[in-house]
Amino acid sequence: AVHVQHGIGRYRGIVELEIEGVRREYILLQYAGDDKLYVPVDQLGLVQKYVGAEGEAPRLSRLGSGEWARTRRRVKEAVREMAHDLLNLYAARQTRRGYAFAPDGPWQHDFEAAFPYEETPDQLRAVAEIKADMEKPRPMDRLLCGDVGYGKTEVAMRAAFKAVMDGKQVAVLVPTTVLAQQHYITFTRRFAGYPVKIEMLSRFKSHAEQKRIVRALARGTVDIVIGTHRLISDDVRFANLGLLIVDEEQRFGVVHKEKLKLAYPEVDVLTLSATPIPRTLYMSLVGIRDTSLLETPPQNRFPVQTYVLEEDPVIIREAINRELARGGQVYFVHNRVQDLDEVAAWVQGLVPEARLAVAHGQMDEEELERVMLDFVAGEYDILVCTTIIEAGLDIGNVNTLIVKHADQFGLAQLYQLRGRVGRSDRLAYAYFTFRRDKILNEAAEKRLEAIRDFTDFGAGFKIAKRDLEIRGAGNLLGTEQHGHIAAVGFDLYCRLMAEAVREMKGEAPDTEVETVVELPVTAYLPSDYVHDGDQKVRVYYTLANARDPADVEEMREELADRFGAPPPPVENLLAVSRLRALGKKLKVRSISQHGKFYRIVFAPGHTLTGEKLVGVAQKFPRALKFREENGDFEIWMEGRAGAAGGEAVSEIEAFLASMV
Repeated sequence: AVHVQHGIGRYRGIVELEIEGVRREYILLQYAGDDKLYVPVDQLGLVQKYVGAEGEAPRLSRLGSGEWARTRRRVKEAVREMAHDLLNLYAARQTRRGYAFAPDGPWQHDFEAAFPYEETPDQLRAVAEIKADMEKPRPMDRLLCGDVGYGKTEVAMRAAFKAVMDGKQVAVLVPTTVLAQQHYITFTRRFAGYPVKIEMLSRFKSHAEQKRIVRALARGTVDIVIGTHRLISDDVRFANLGLLIVDEEQRFGVVHKEKLKLAYPEVDVLTLSATPIPRTLYMSLVGIRDTSLLETPPQNRFPVQTYVLEEDPVIIREAINRELARGGQVYFVHNRVQDLDEVAAWVQGLVPEARLAVAHGQMDEEELERVMLDFVAGEYDILVCTTIIEAGLDIGNVNTLIVKHADQFGLAQLYQLRGRVGRSDRLAYAYFTFRRDKILNEAAEKRLEAIRDFTDFGAGFKIAKRDLEIRGAGNLLGTEQHGHIAAVGFDLYCRLMAEAVREMKGEAPDTEVETVVELPVTAYLPSDYVHDGDQKVRVYYTLANARDPADVEEMREELADRFGAPPPPVENLLAVSRLRALGKKLKVRSISQHGKFYRIVFAPGHTLTGEKLVGVAQKFPRALKFREENGDFEIWMEGRAGAAGGEAVSEIEAFLASMV
């Protein structure tokens, strides 16, 4: 775990201590040289789980040595430099004048009304955010992160329609020829009835056709072009490009994506991804890129039933037969072209009556196109293939996926593959298998655990975050950041980065104050109320990070619902948490008791005014003293005679509430 002020220590669990007659719980962190730190549970906001580069054991800090402060300073400097470079890159785009698209016209409304399904609230919000960006005079650079099957393509098509209606061309960059073909069919159907010329540029097209399309793009007679890496070729020139849509962005190298941005710096860019690669996610997390999230599943969808297991011919045969019995189709993925035919013969042996086809990226274009179109048409039951199906294929009748040697795939890849099934109102199944008796390495085990755990809707963003934890944020702008992340842990690194970005943007620093409550009150979760240590940590963490008394009340309801009526120590804990939340709002640095007085210290930047203080003094006629020291403002308030424990907390809470 990482303590913001004391550095990296080993988490040793929750310890209950009684100090001066007051019983409370503490998080025990062990540091180098057997140093120990007991962190009060209400200060858990200062502690984060350590996430560093995979496979590297962190070095424990030494308490009171000044080493942690030096490490933080060093990382902060590196982060400042990097934030500076990143922001210069993105600021260069922001300061360029792009094209401000006109507001929606009647055709746009008609086009959107023709969508045969009901939009999710997230889709509508994302569309509004994208259109608002397009109507601004600076180039858009937005990441649309939505789970597989959540309607990213429809959002992108509305943006494309808007661009075309304003006389601009649209380029849709996709990673595979198969996906280009599928998008071409989808766009053509959706835009039918409108005077929009759509073309596809990929190796499915003959050399002569490619030349014709390239010439038409340069003349401006093609409105929308959907293509693979072929779009980035030097001979491709646009007459009036207005919008670039990058689909499945995790499949493209940095060079590919930046090449088009550099060639057309004033063009709006919309990036679509179900699992944005760590680099991109990282940039959106620290506020450099704009992000729209699609988190609401479409109606009548079920999460994919996911199994991670040793390869077993009996289970595989049963899984295939069950799918075929309900008239469905199956993907069987094996990512080695060399022995794909062998694997296909083995699968055919398991289910001799099934109609089986093989597909991979090294096949002749015409043959691959024919196989894919026949499979879509239902001519085959099983498609034995490589990860060629990974990117965005949308075949509603395929609802069983079997992946061989799943331990050799990346987490984002596994997630993308699973997204190819469950795209209709049928329950879908995904089997991720690994060789019998194989000892998995730690990274593979973590990936398979993550794909098994994250089966709920909207898991794409969580998967990307987990991937970021497993792999680290990677190489940003060619600067290897692993060392710095390992030095302070990922969460603190992100926090330092966000601070640096705010500073560079000239925004006011985040002046949030952590309120420390030091009152003689027994406030904790007794073990006979909440038994599980992990559950306790989650509750304490939620309460420590509460920003509003309403958040604390929500937790109170949850505790009552799960564990029964809260006993007095828990009621006190909730009262202290409400007090801290109020304190954060008012920028209170600390609350403590000294004899019969309560001392409340306000940090600089507080919102107290003379008028407020007069009102408070009238409301609380007991002795109040005001004092200013080193920029802090202190109120000393006389407590009610005999008030102690929970009563004292309630008294201060009422006092602070009158100032909000």
